[in-house]
Amino acid sequence: MTRPNRAIERIKRHRRIRKRVRGTSERPRLCVTKTLHHLYALIVDDTTGRTLAQASTLDPEVRGQVSGPNIEAAKKIGALMAKRALKEGVEAVVFDRGGYPYHGVISAFAQACREGGLRF
Repeated sequence: MTRPNRAIERIKRHRRIRKRVRGTSERPRLCVTKTLHHLYALIVDDTTGRTLAQASTLDPEVRGQVSGPNIEAAKKIGALMAKRALKEGVEAVVFDRGGYPYHGVISAFAQACREGGLRF
């Protein structure tokens, strides 16, 4: 018997989560994506299909300070995301963990966003 592919299982979880999680203009969706080399975060208003703010490990502000999607990088990206969201007037968001388990990098990112002033 073969083991299911982890990426396929994550996509299944993500689709299951997205059935319930929708961003509105009052509470947009904060979605997180993690790859082997980078961490990306977007704040999306699903009613208009607009991206309100974004942050990643590729941003010039943090690019030289972090390497890879580790907990240190997640904290810096979370703080940067919160700052950019508040600048756009977004105070409350719906968190979309993207099918990833809520621990480690994803948990550190969410905690940094909360400490930066975003409400989940």
